[in-house]
Amino acid sequence: MNERPETLTKKDVSRRVAELMDSPIYKSEPWVKAVITALGDLLLEADPELRIELRDFGVFEVKKTKAKPKARNPQTNQTVFIPSRRKTHFKPSKRLKEVLQTPLEELDYKIPEGSADHPAEANSDGHVKEAELALETN
Repeated sequence: MNERPETLTKKDVSRRVAELMDSPIYKSEPWVKAVITALGDLLLEADPELRIELRDFGVFEVKKTKAKPKARNPQTNQTVFIPSRRKTHFKPSKRLKEVLQTPLEELDYKIPEGSADHPAEANSDGHVKEAELALETN
């Protein structure tokens, strides 16, 4: 089973802001809390859609979804109706996207087991075993 990634809290964000602003954490905490509260309130007040664009960070959106008349409950296999509703969506900025799309191998991070580029999955030629199996069965 996968380990949980490190979780950062509002306190951690306040600590980082305090470092960046070269001020004590007790001065940055109310500002961080106010910004997060304001963003949350703006998303909650969306009527019915909203877009909050923060340059060099990303875009938060509240979007409408379509009704799903033939969704399936996986536990009972029963067909259920899901009405149209709203959902939140975050789209990272171009800068964030570029950094996050850097291959893990280039960053010297461990590649997840079962990934197509996991070293244990490739043979000495560098080809993935599953791809060879698929060719053999065709």
